[in-house]
Amino acid sequence: MKLPGLIVAPLTPFKPSDLSVDWKALEREIDYICNDCKAAMISVSGVETSEYHYLSFADRKELIKRTAEMIGTRSGLVVGISHPNTKIALELADLAASLKAEAVQVLAPQRPYGGQPGTQELVDYFGAIADKSPLPLLLYLNPGPGADVGPDATIAITKIPKVKYVKESSRDLARVSRLIVEIDQAGHARYFTTMQMLLITLMLGGSGATMPPPACYIAAKIIDAFNAKDFEKAAKLQLEFALFPAKYQAKGLAPVMKAAMELIDIPLGDPYPPFPAFTAEEKKALGEELKKTSLFRKG
Repeated sequence: MKLPGLIVAPLTPFKPSDLSVDWKALEREIDYICNDCKAAMISVSGVETSEYHYLSFADRKELIKRTAEMIGTRSGLVVGISHPNTKIALELADLAASLKAEAVQVLAPQRPYGGQPGTQELVDYFGAIADKSPLPLLLYLNPGPGADVGPDATIAITKIPKVKYVKESSRDLARVSRLIVEIDQAGHARYFTTMQMLLITLMLGGSGATMPPPACYIAAKIIDAFNAKDFEKAAKLQLEFALFPAKYQAKGLAPVMKAAMELIDIPLGDPYPPFPAFTAEEKKALGEELKKTSLFRKG
């Protein structure tokens, strides 16, 4: 994996007629991610913005298989295997290995019966998967759908030899800077943050960020400017994330990104119902903001 880099999480397009996956729309999205966004790795069925929770287990496996075929050798493949039951997670890990994935992504879970797990519980959970997984693990940290994992527990999990990557969802600079030093620079795992934290992550020695499209298009330009040591340009590009998506995120990240993809003429349909899509007025306001960004500027 070329570093610094992007791990991109595709959105799942659903047909309005029967809510099945729209494979043609997905293929166009994967082409965009591979060709325009320069994804180092693509995380399939790994994060909530992919809306994989709405799929049956069989449909989730089909999504993984068909997306892997669409990616081919153009990008590395990460397969989301998150599940409270380690046996089911490991079944997906075996599928990922058969598809020649580079890693499997696992959300740090809450206790299945409620409450936040302790450090040892999390180490035991990830250890149980790591012991039998044929592939390295990407630790996915996202309080809300998952556990609220403190810095000490995060470091402890990354000391499991097979945990090679971390996806950090916080925007907490104190936390991010500490974990870059104690995880990435300490050699335990590669540490990836979010779009809002991308440039500071690069400056501090982190490995990159993870995000859905089309944010990854802007992020790729930030990484290019950083690698060229054009820090003024990188800072200007980073400011494109000041309002997008935060100003429009009341409905959630997936609806924002699906609306943005439609605005750049790669429509992926609406969020899975009953959760609402952007209204015409909301989409117009988002479009006016995006016209100020590199999504609509060449060069």
